[in-house]
Amino acid sequence: MTEIAPHPRIKLSKLRDIGWSLWDPIGLLDPESRPGRWDDEANLSFADEYDSYLISAASQLRGGTPRDEVVGFLVEIRHMAMGDNPSARTRAEAVVDAILADETIWIWPDAQGRFGQEAR
Repeated sequence: MTEIAPHPRIKLSKLRDIGWSLWDPIGLLDPESRPGRWDDEANLSFADEYDSYLISAASQLRGGTPRDEVVGFLVEIRHMAMGDNPSARTRAEAVVDAILADETIWIWPDAQGRFGQEAR
């Protein structure tokens, strides 16, 4: 019987740190209207706003999708939400590069297939 390797989970807080600080495509944390971080008490009601896009981008990268294709995905999300923006590509590239560079963003199960508290 072939043993299937367990899939890692993403550490959502790290992914949110990346997405909110480098991308924030609709400007929810605009310093003039809502300063702070995604995990500040006042901002928790919308902290998950970009989760599906960021998880998709990270999963695509993990699955071997070329960097530029994932950058294009994030640029398109920004374009659909807010139209053209000269900084959209640069910001999307920064997100992709940060995901690729963060070796602690993926949490692997232990020998029994369990995930510890750090997966949150």
